[in-house]
Formats: sequence, structure tokens, C-alpha cells
Amino acid sequence: MAPIALEDQDHVRDAAFNKALHGKSADEKAGLRAMLKKDPVAQKAAIDEYFKHWDNKAAGVETAEIREARRAEYATLTRHYYDLATDLYEYGWGASFHFCRFAYGESFRQAMARHEHYLAHMMGLRDGMKVLDVGCGVGGPAREITKFSGAKIVGLNNNDYQIERALRYAAKEGLTQQLDFTKGDFMQMSFPPEVFDAVYAIEATVHAPSLEGVYSEIFRVLKPGGVFGVYEWLMTDHYDNEDPHHREIRLGIEQGDGISNMVKIPEALEAIQKAGFVLEHHEDLADRQDARPWYYPLDGDLRMASSLGDIYSIARMTRIGRFVAHNFISGLELTGIAPKGTRKTANSLGVAADCLVAGAKAKLFTPMYLMIGRKPR
Repeated sequence: MAPIALEDQDHVRDAAFNKALHGKSADEKAGLRAMLKKDPVAQKAAIDEYFKHWDNKAAGVETAEIREARRAEYATLTRHYYDLATDLYEYGWGASFHFCRFAYGESFRQAMARHEHYLAHMMGLRDGMKVLDVGCGVGGPAREITKFSGAKIVGLNNNDYQIERALRYAAKEGLTQQLDFTKGDFMQMSFPPEVFDAVYAIEATVHAPSLEGVYSEIFRVLKPGGVFGVYEWLMTDHYDNEDPHHREIRLGIEQGDGISNMVKIPEALEAIQKAGFVLEHHEDLADRQDARPWYYPLDGDLRMASSLGDIYSIARMTRIGRFVAHNFISGLELTGIAPKGTRKTANSLGVAADCLVAGAKAKLFTPMYLMIGRKPR
């Protein structure tokens, strides 16, 4: 694989585009209300910039050059993806953009929090530690982990809109003394060396064009003896790139989730060790024998819901629920209430959901490969 040339960072440009596209919608209640406040011209620019990497580039015609083009624009691709998808995520899933395991009788929200607590537990996070959240989203996990552990957390994100929402939520919950959020590219962080006691990433470093590259940056900013914990999205050893159906599943996940280049488990294990970490633990948590599979909300099996609240949440993710929501969005788009391209984004997320479930059932993909590494003293 060719070395990665890092993208130039231009925070002034990004802030101007954020203001043009999102305006003051970061102050809106999550979901549809925020989604309807976008500027249509800026929305079209984001749609065009993102989908240029995917339109007419199906798995059957995909080339190494096409994949390299995505890797070369990893930061722009990811930034525009979240410009388009963040409000839909918050509407359909909540403020923590990740999957989780499910115990018997456990509600969706409880399971999500437990998944975050488990990572903090495995890393030994505790009161007073200075911790970096790499790819923090709108800050859902950071808020939960700081309340659980007492650690002070800095969230790193290359999307201005998500940072605005994260800051708003932190202030609402009275956590501004424990949390901060900053703009940056995790492939080239602006932090000085050896400043954090711990670093974690929850289903975020999959957006990196090179796992060794992002893990090496994390290694650089960790203090000697510091710990790194990650839930990584990976293709398993069962994935065969020569199988057309396997490639369709992988590409559907990548397109619908803003991923330039997803790799297999052995490459991730090699990358974290090449970055300098001593690997203390690694495990595919998707292989645990849980009461319900991690993908059940996407699969839309209402029989597995544990509460009335879960039924409401999961119903939106069923095929019928998605059909209704997508057609509702289409109506809003046709009448000019929602900006053009909103349905295209929603449809892409729907394809990704189907591919995630297919990949999970065929044991081709995991969103929760846990790795705990330590920087030598």
C-alpha cells in the first residue's frame, strides 16, 4: 500500500463552510429540526464532494486507483460525510455514534453506556487523568465516560458542526470543567508530544487512511506508560476480496459510513504494534455469546426489544420504518422544506445498515474489535 500524503488543513475554510451550511442549526434540538435548517447551496456542494467518490463506482468496477483517491482525500471525505449524516444519526440512533453488546433485559441506552464504561474499565481510566477522545462525534461517549471515570477529556474532531453540538451538550449537562472539544486531523494532531495519560477511540479511527499512521500519532501524544484503547471497525479473516458479494458488503459499509479504506483484523494488529504499542489485550467482542447480537437494532427485530422505549427506537430502523422515514424525507425535499440530497444521504445510510447486518451474519465484519495497547516507559 502506498504511503499516505496528508491533506492540508485549513480551519478558516472549514469554519466558513460550516457557517454557510449549518448556520445556527447546532443550537436546534437534535434530528429533523436541525436537518431542515441547512443552506441548500452548501448542502449541494457537500453532497457533490462526498458522492463523487462513490457514484458509478460499484464493487464490480472498483479499482485500486479509486480506493487510493478516497484515501488521498480522507479528511475531506469524512468531514463532508458528517456534515450530511450527523442529524440523521442523532435522529435515528442518539448522541453516541457506535454499536454495543446487549445483555438480557438491558435497554438500548443502558447497553450503549455499558459499552463505553467497559472500555474505560479496560483502560483503567480514573479521576484526574487527562484523556484524549480521538474522533469524538457530538461528545456522547465523552460525556458518559467522564461521569463514569472522573477523567478530564479532550475530544478531537475534524467536523466543526459536531464540535459545536458537543460543546452545547457539555454545557447543558454542566460538564464544561471536565470536557473540551477541539478541531483537528487525527493523522496530524497539533498537540505536543507526551501530554495525555490515556487515549481512546470508539469506532472512529476506521476513517483513517492508514491505521499505522493514526496509531503512531496517538503513540506520540501519549505519556510514557500511557494506555490506548480502541473499538475498531474491521473486516474479519472470513472476508475474501476476490468474492464479489463480500466486496459489495464492504463497499456498502464504506460508502454509507464515510470510510475511505477498511482493512482486516491482522493489519490492525500489525499497525498498533508497528506504532510502538505493547499490545496488552485484543478481542473481537462481537464473538461473545450475548443475549442479543450487536446488530439487532439495524436488523429491526422488535421481538428483541427490552422496553417500550426500545420498541420506538428500533421501529425506526426496521425496513418499514426506514421506508416511511425515507419517503417522508423525500416529501420534505420535493416541497423544498428539506434541502436536496437529504434523501440520497438517508438512502446511503440505509444501504450501509443492510450491509452491516449482512456482514455481521456472515462473520465478515466487526465494529468492536477491542485493542488495549500501552506505550513503554
